[in-house]
Amino acid sequence: MKSVIFSTALLVLAAAMPAQASEELAKKYACVACHSIKGPKTVGPTYIDVAKKYAGQKDIEAKLVDKVKKGGSGVWGQVPMAPNPNVPDADVRALVTWILSIK
Repeated sequence: MKSVIFSTALLVLAAAMPAQASEELAKKYACVACHSIKGPKTVGPTYIDVAKKYAGQKDIEAKLVDKVKKGGSGVWGQVPMAPNPNVPDADVRALVTWILSIK
């Protein structure tokens, strides 16, 4: 009986979890072409700079998800961020959550 409950719990968790957010997910969607985790700024801000800028702000995850999907400009300089409409919403949310957790 315990194994049935355990197996069911694992299936529920696996179905509910968004894609694993990590550097690999950022590479999958070519985010790293413009962003790095730490170190010198490339085209866009580093992920650690994003995490620092938005630390503790209410509702920032939803705003950043929208920014990733629709693109934007003016927050980090002159270079606009291209929209990413083809990245699944679950992956965008997972990436934003991961980026904001970087210390």
